[in-house]
Amino acid sequence: MFATGLSDLRQMLATKSVENIQFLPFLTTDVNNLSWLGYGCLKQDWTLITVNVVGAALQTLYILAYLYYSPAKRPVLLQSLLLLAVLAAGYSYFTLLIGDAQTRLARLGLFCSVFTISMYLSPLADLAKIVRSKSTRCLSFPLTVTTFLASTSWTLYGLQLRDLYIMVPNMPGVVTSVLRFWLFWRYPPGQERPYRPLHA
Repeated sequence: MFATGLSDLRQMLATKSVENIQFLPFLTTDVNNLSWLGYGCLKQDWTLITVNVVGAALQTLYILAYLYYSPAKRPVLLQSLLLLAVLAAGYSYFTLLIGDAQTRLARLGLFCSVFTISMYLSPLADLAKIVRSKSTRCLSFPLTVTTFLASTSWTLYGLQLRDLYIMVPNMPGVVTSVLRFWLFWRYPPGQERPYRPLHA
């Protein structure tokens, strides 16, 4: 799923611009990866650690490329510094203020779960716009497929470990992906609603 940003990276390198590329998804996904990496380290789960090290490295690469090619560097830099401040505050909270390891794991798991759920549910406003316009032109089919596969895999992995913090937040990803598949079926790309000419 993290590799879907590679097309954006290729576009940035080819055009030497960030036109039509959103910065916020890179930033939020990086926070998500780093948070789950912390959870994986506390839990000593090498699957979580490996996947999120790769994800965080890719997202950081996308952020650095975006910063390099962005004409307005100040807002991008400020958002990135805010991310670092949030991560430093979170690290301090979870390591210095919470002494008990089980409590730390539970609170970090809850934070990761809430953050992941909000990431999966954030495109719902776009889905409503798609239903109104009867067009899936703004939806990415490859991203929908990878989101479905990733969220299903993590849901099953959480079920296998009996870890609600991994299982529950990935269920909305499965549901929203199925909803997107239905939208692709209902409003196939290339079959947008025809425009009727206005009669005078």
